[in-house]
Amino acid sequence: MWWHHLSTATAMGSVTSAGDMAAAEAERLCLTDLPGELLELILCCDVLGAADIGRVACTCRRLREACQPRGKVWRERFRLRWPSLLKYYSHSDSVSWLEEYKARHNAGLEAQRIVASFSKRFFSEHVPCDGFSDIETLGCPSHFFEDELMCILNMEGRKGLTWKYYAKKILYFLRQQNILKNLKEYLQRPADQQSFLEGAVLIDQYCNPLSDICLKSVQAQVDEITDKVRRVLRAKNARHPSVASKAGEILIPEVELQRQVLDAMNCVLYEQLKYKGNELDYYNSLNSYIHQVLIRRTGIPISLSVLYLTIARQLGVKLEPVNFPSHFLLRWCQGKEGSTDIFDYTYIDAFGKGKQLTVKECEYLIGHHVTEEFYGVVTSKEVLQRMVGNLLNLGKRESTDQSYQLLRDSLDLYLAMYPDNVQHLMLQARLYFHLGIWPEKVLDILQHIQALDPSQHGAVGYLVQHTLEHIERRKEEVGPEVKHRSDEKHKEVCFSIGLIMKHKRYGYNCVIYGWDPACMMGHEWIRNMNVHSLPHGPHQPFYNVLVEDGSCRYAAQENLEYNSEPREVPHPDIGRYFSEFTGTHYLANAELELRYPEDLELTCSTVQNIYSSGKE
Repeated sequence: MWWHHLSTATAMGSVTSAGDMAAAEAERLCLTDLPGELLELILCCDVLGAADIGRVACTCRRLREACQPRGKVWRERFRLRWPSLLKYYSHSDSVSWLEEYKARHNAGLEAQRIVASFSKRFFSEHVPCDGFSDIETLGCPSHFFEDELMCILNMEGRKGLTWKYYAKKILYFLRQQNILKNLKEYLQRPADQQSFLEGAVLIDQYCNPLSDICLKSVQAQVDEITDKVRRVLRAKNARHPSVASKAGEILIPEVELQRQVLDAMNCVLYEQLKYKGNELDYYNSLNSYIHQVLIRRTGIPISLSVLYLTIARQLGVKLEPVNFPSHFLLRWCQGKEGSTDIFDYTYIDAFGKGKQLTVKECEYLIGHHVTEEFYGVVTSKEVLQRMVGNLLNLGKRESTDQSYQLLRDSLDLYLAMYPDNVQHLMLQARLYFHLGIWPEKVLDILQHIQALDPSQHGAVGYLVQHTLEHIERRKEEVGPEVKHRSDEKHKEVCFSIGLIMKHKRYGYNCVIYGWDPACMMGHEWIRNMNVHSLPHGPHQPFYNVLVEDGSCRYAAQENLEYNSEPREVPHPDIGRYFSEFTGTHYLANAELELRYPEDLELTCSTVQNIYSSGKE
């Protein structure tokens, strides 16, 4: 009944005859006669949209008041539409929910416009360093823009792949920019306000900007472990001062009471929760990320030390970080506080299940003698420097897209802390040059290096020359090369864009995103890949394929065959080239179809012939 009243009220704008107007007025009066709470409840119903509420508010004064901008009706409309955004508001805020609704709606339209433009603008190249300039000057709250990007990423089904691809890149950029800002603010604080745990979280967030990582959540997990330690401590010494105190409230002066805390910590961490150093997969980057350490209960010396130190300090035991070579340690003072004598300390190996070491045992741990300076305490910034240094070294170990991304992220972090470090600036310039991206930024970096250290003119000059050549070549490029299958020179090309294939020799699954009538690689590549050993050698069609392991390869036609059981190819660049997975093949997006305009018809007919005959 109420819905009939409301429908009539919202439709009053279309009533024409006097009789209809009178009937509608009677229906409206029935609705407005309802008690305020019931009327509000009806208007908050999820079957109504924002446009419905807007029309209702135009019908009469009573309904306009019920739908006032700061009231419950518009707040509920906002909550139903964008539930994740309510965390940005408190109940005490005086908010015009109607204006917030409009702002979020407009931010969504702007985000969609920018995402849609990226494929056309940047299909042929990596998104340039100034490619995000539109986003940096947004006229809307950034969390509204990010929320729309998340809505795009969470779209169900196998469509919208290109939108998801660029939404992910934009979100990656936005979050990293915000995290860098937070890191710089963190580094400007006094040393006693720089939590080691917060620093580790910032590094984790920057390298994993699309993951749901926040200090509050990580701290809650650490607090849970701390509570377990308290329970063990209570069972052994009910009067221990750490049992009753809250996190970080006290500092226990007695060494024996401190020892009881550390014993309880070792019991909980290494016996109950089974934390351990990851000796079998030491060079996995996950070992460096604090949220992964908590999930997987394993890590490397420095990440486990940050966790161990944080718990100890919350229980009143002051441990300090020691930048020991090859194996990060903690130290625990056994003598006068602040002593400079390295023998006044016991050293703790969080990687080795909290084992307590003497100076001599520390040297046994790494197999050689070190000077006293390596037993000294280090600052939170130096701890972060070592964590980032570990990630840098991991990024250098392999030549994969994932490693390059890790190297880029860790260089960003290092240079945020030490912006004038010539060695790392040069590494960043070489990396961008090697990847063929951001040549204008490479020139800026090289100019900065030259100003900092003129002795680098030889290396700088070489890179400047070749970067300028790269820029000139890019200017000379004309429009995209279009390949028509009907051309006589392409008559030997059997496969088409979007087909899911299998490599005959290596067995990997892949999807075709490009082809050449013959091998277009240089002589060195052809020799290294032993192409001449193939029956047809380099004089056969070759295909650019995205492989399920995340790699991109160039495969000879004779080595490929149709995949009898096609499935999605989990490649990070799939959305760069394709807009949809149909279940049997991929559909090229507008930019790829422009380059291979006659492939779609062949792909569809090929798929129909293969899979329809397989069902018969």
